[in-house]
This record gives sequence, structure tokens and C-alpha cells, in this order.
Amino acid sequence: MSEPKSPTPTPAGDTYKGWVFKWTNYIKGYQRRWFVLSNGLLSYYRTQAEMGHTCRGTINLATAVISVDDACNFVISNGGAQTYHLKASSEVERQRWITALELAKAKAARMQAESDDSGDDFSPSSLPVGGGQGGGPQNLEAQSTLRTLGSKVEDLSTCNDLISKHGSALQRSLSELDSLRLTGEAGDKIRQVTERATLFRITSNAMINACRDFLALAQSHSKRWQKALQAEREQRVRLEEALEQLAKQHNHLERAFRGAGQAHSIVDNKGVAGPGKGEASDEDDDNEFFDAMEDAPEFITVPADPQFHKRSSSNTSGLNTDMCADDQSLNEEPLAMNQESPSQELVPLRKRRTRIPDKPNYSLNLWSIMKNCIGKDLSKIPMPVNFNEPISMLQRLSEDLEYHELLDKAAKCHSSLEQMCYVAAFCVSAYSTTVYRTGKPFNPLLGETYELDRRRESGYRSLCEQVSHHPPAAAHHAISDRGWTLRQEITVASKFRGKYLSIMPLGTIHAIFEKSSNHYTWKKVTTTVHNIIVGKLWIDQSGEIDIVNHTTGDRCHLKFAPYSYFSRDVARKVTGVVMDKDGKAHYVLSGTWDEKMEFSRVMQSSRGGENGTEGKQKTVYQTLKARELWKRNPLPDGAESMYYFTALALTLNEPEEGVAPTDSRRRPDQRLMEDGRWDEANGEKQRLEEKQRSARREREREAASQRASSQSEEGAPHDAYKALWFESCEDQITGEQVHIYKGGYWETKELGSWEGCPDIF
Repeated sequence: MSEPKSPTPTPAGDTYKGWVFKWTNYIKGYQRRWFVLSNGLLSYYRTQAEMGHTCRGTINLATAVISVDDACNFVISNGGAQTYHLKASSEVERQRWITALELAKAKAARMQAESDDSGDDFSPSSLPVGGGQGGGPQNLEAQSTLRTLGSKVEDLSTCNDLISKHGSALQRSLSELDSLRLTGEAGDKIRQVTERATLFRITSNAMINACRDFLALAQSHSKRWQKALQAEREQRVRLEEALEQLAKQHNHLERAFRGAGQAHSIVDNKGVAGPGKGEASDEDDDNEFFDAMEDAPEFITVPADPQFHKRSSSNTSGLNTDMCADDQSLNEEPLAMNQESPSQELVPLRKRRTRIPDKPNYSLNLWSIMKNCIGKDLSKIPMPVNFNEPISMLQRLSEDLEYHELLDKAAKCHSSLEQMCYVAAFCVSAYSTTVYRTGKPFNPLLGETYELDRRRESGYRSLCEQVSHHPPAAAHHAISDRGWTLRQEITVASKFRGKYLSIMPLGTIHAIFEKSSNHYTWKKVTTTVHNIIVGKLWIDQSGEIDIVNHTTGDRCHLKFAPYSYFSRDVARKVTGVVMDKDGKAHYVLSGTWDEKMEFSRVMQSSRGGENGTEGKQKTVYQTLKARELWKRNPLPDGAESMYYFTALALTLNEPEEGVAPTDSRRRPDQRLMEDGRWDEANGEKQRLEEKQRSARREREREAASQRASSQSEEGAPHDAYKALWFESCEDQITGEQVHIYKGGYWETKELGSWEGCPDIF
């Protein structure tokens, strides 16, 4: 449909608005957008109706550069973070916009330079709104600066008085000398000194007057600054209190809504309400993961009689019971392991580092960046490195191997059910490194790789590669000499919801054991970062995981309980049940995802009657004493100043010889951030991202030329990028389209022949 003719932009006081065509991408080209110029800010919307609620972008003209391309095109940029390529409907209209933009830019720059009470250096508005980190030191710095200025002004006032006093005394002495009757050369000298003293008196008087004016001006402005500072402080406190009150009211409404909704939930025969496990939509804006109502447990565990296996199976108290009869010698011993002779202890090739440079105390106004990001995908938002930690997402994926010894133990298990317990513990252990890690990993560049070779120390080596950029996807492959292989392709979907940030990993993790041929799969749960705006940042994990052994049909259902103000349970709780292919429970797992996991062997399971006010059925498991399955390693000394990195994480970005030129260790912006040079890191990050965009545009042009030469729109993709070490294929287990390691990396490393690697840094 043809669009209506664009109206002439109309000024309204200091506001200027109208339709302008804005470049979006190579597919859609220029699109018509409604632009509004007001108070030195240029904002745009898709339609005029969006002005009341959804701003698509804003540029501050005070620091912007305005350039003209041709008769109708012009460009506005603020130095790299934002650039608008615009096109007017005519040359006259373009000239109207250029004139309005230049006037607005000049006015904005003048107001910014001449404002006496802007408080850019010490205003509380420059303090970080979220997290509360750095507010105290910056406040003390402002007070110290004001005290120093006051001291200097007092010194200037004292010097002013001294110059006036000594100048007057000198003038009197010269007048007395002049009154003496001296002749000849002495009289000439006296007159010469008197003339110079007069000039000094005139100059001193001028300086005294200037100092007096400056003193009065400084004193008056100092009061204005102090008043403005106090007003800003009070306004910030009121804003924080209002936001906190709104958050509490929002939570109260959520709890009330959920309380009403639970009465209408569908309850299955095990008392689990709601949709299928792990099938909640990632795009559901109402899906909150905090302040949840306390859920009733799906099952109850009670201690079993240690001599239970000597008694025959029977129905007791009219309850339907199932005996766990697969093992005739049930006891409280740990899980059985193969008694193979241990391999010779491996000696590390090198001593790994145990420290990195301390994190600098840089402050940042979080809200000024995040307020325009609500509802957007975090991977598409340009972020300064201040929000990052100095490792990439590829290195963060490799951190899943922190507790690789759990897979080593699983590979030695006789029973697939026992093996499942260790696989479940390994699945939970991957989250233990996140409890204090509120920093965001660097988004890998397309084609970026990361190798983690611990074959001599721990028997395994791992390779990650960024195989897609939109959507961002990373493929990971790890293989161990101790009989297991781990592979995954993870795409991270993230949404900023205002109060919190949801990170939803999409993709399946595979663990394959060589000796038993058991093939396990599972998916990750949702990670939520709370208190983005007000309060201290904290992380929660919530959701459900089904671990499936595709060889035997065994299953383990894990539930990560969301944090609740009203729960009597321990925080970060994880519970699970290991069942065989017939649904019979053999082990119960319990613990927390940040500390430890325990297992208990099930002696008997019984289905109770209706319990509780909602009439849900609960399964009662009689179990032996719980035994420890996994425990988190303590953090290194001084971890709080090193981004709360674990011992493994501290070594991930350590420089190594012989790695690929695309390895994350060679990424310059990440290295600069680790060294504490954050300003340089931000500039380098923008350069790398622009280089990546240029490479993508070049691939799109090549793909377009191929389509044109083949005279076919089908068969030639818009971006014909192919991963270097992984190949796309259909997974035989899940049916998903995934990238699987095709080999060649470690052989290439041995040869030192990296000519096929792209230049991404």
C-alpha cells in the first residue's frame, strides 16, 4: 500500500518534528519514521502514536556530528555508538532539518558549557543507579573537592588582604623618602622607584579588584552548587524510594495473581501443576522468576529401616508400595565404582596463574544506558565493558568443566542409575560458579574460538567456536581420555524486563560415555539477574531439567526452586529423583546449586492419599542416609576483587603460545579490560564490532551477487558463513539442527598451520 505524502516538518517552540526516511538494513532499506527534535535530543518512533510510550532511539545533539551526503541524504552520529543515516523527501525539507539540527546542537552545546549548576563532576545523578556500587566514594570525592575549593578561596582572600596591607605600607615609605630633600643622583633614583611603585600600586589594585570579584562570585556559586547538590541527592533518594515501593507493589500483585491462579491449575497424579516440564515460553512477558509463592513439595522422604531389605515386600497401611529390588545388598555405602587400578598421576606442564589484576573501581550510570533497553535482546545492545567480566562467553561455556571429575567418576560406574546421579550432579555444578558473578561475558565475535587443553593435568581438552552471530550461537566439544565426551550448542536469549534480566539458554547438552555407550541429554534452566535498577545485584536459577539416558531409558527430573520471601526452605534449593525406564524411583537427590548435592538410595516408595488443602497427592520415599555427591570448591583468596572468579576461571584468559589466532585469549578489548585499561577497552570493542559488521556486509554483498548470477532467489543464503571447525547437521538423538565438531583443530595446532583462520581481531 502506498503511504501518505510526508508532511512538512513543523516547528513548535523548541520542538521540531516530522517524517524522515531512516536506513534500517540491507533487506528493508530506508523506512519511514517519525522524528522529534526537542531540548537538544533527536528521537524517533515508528508512528506518531508511539510517542506516548515507545521511543525507538535517541541521540544527544550536544556531542553529535551532522554531515550531508547528497541532495536529500544526511547523517547524524555521536561518535560510533549511534549513527542515523537519514533521507528527506526533498532537498528543501532536508535543508529545513539541517538548519533545525544545527541550531539545536549549538543551543545544547552552549547550555552544557554555560550551566553553572549542572554538577557533572559531583552530582548524584552521575552515581550508578543500580547495584549501589561506587556511590559512597563518589559522594566523598565531591565533598572533598568542595572543601578544597573553599580552602583555596580562603587562601586567595588572605593574599588579597596581605597585598593591600603591604602595598599601602610601601607607598607610605616612598612618600616619606620623597619628602626628604635629596639632590643629584639620589633624587633621580627616588623618583624612579616612586614611579615604579605607582605602577605596582595600580596593577595591584586591579588584581585586588579582580580577586574580590572572583571571591564574591565563587562564594555565591558555591552556595548554588551546594544547594543543587543537596536537591539532587534528595531527588535521587525520593526516586529510589518510589521505585522500591513500585517494585514491592508489583510483587504483591504478582503473588495475588498467582494465588488466584493456583486454584484453577491442572494437577496431575503426582501433584505437579501447570504446563509440561521445561516448556514455558521464552517470550512470555508475564513469566517472573522471583518472589514466587512457596511450592508444595512433589514428594516426601522419610528415613528407612536399615534392615528393611530383610523384610519381605508388602502393602502397609493400605498404601500402594513398590520395592526397590534391583540390588539385594542395599546399604549406606557410596555409589559402586569400578575397582580398576588408578592411572599414573599426571604432572601439569606448567604452573597456572592464581591472580589477575584487581577490578578497577569505575562508576557508571546504569539507568542512563538500560532505560532505553527495556524489552530488547541483550545481545543486540551495545554495552560498555563496565558491565562485563574479562572473559568471553566461549570461556564461560568452558567453565562447565570446573567439576569434570564428576564425569570421570560417572565413566567408572557399573550401574547406569548410579551414573545418572553423577551426571545430574555435574549438571547442577555448572551453576555454582554464577552465584556472585553479576558481570556479563564478552559476546564472541563470529569465528572466535577458545581451546582449553587440560589433557596432561586432567585428561580432557575442549574447543568452542562462535558459529553464528544472529542469533548468537556457540558450539562446544570436549573429549576426555577417561572415557567421556561432552558436546553442546548454546544460543542465549536474554530480555531486560525493567526490574530484572532473564537469560534463557537454548540448546541441548550431550554427554556420551565410551565404555557403556550411555548417551545423556539435558537443557539448561533460566538465569535471572535481579535488582537491575535499585539495590544490590543478585542471581537466581529457576526451572526444571529432565536428564534422559537415551540408551537405557533412565530419567532424572531436577527442579530448581525459585527464590521466595515466604519459603521456609533453604535458598537455591535443588531436588530430583532418578528413575528407570519404568518410572520406578531408585535415588533421591537434594541440595543447593551453589554449595553441594547429596543422594539417598530409595528403599520403598508409596503413594499417599490426599494431603494438604489443595488435595494434591504426594509420593513418600523411604530412603537410606544421605551421602555427599558433590561439593563446591572454595573461592580463591581475594576473589571479591577479581570478579569472583574461581581457580579455573582465573586461568582461562592466561596467555598461551600456539593457540589459534582467533582464540579469545588474543582478543584485544578483553585483554585491555583485564589489565584495568577500561577506556581503551571500550574504544577497541567498538573497533572490533565495526570490523565484524563490515565483514558481514561484505558476505551479504557476495551472497547477493551469487544470487544474481544464478538468477535464483532460492538456494543462496543472505550470509553464506560456515564455521571452521564445526559442521551443521541434524542431531540423530534430538532431531535439532546443530553444529558438531568435524575434527582437525588439534592436528592443525600440532602443525602450527593457521592459514585458514579468519582475521577477526
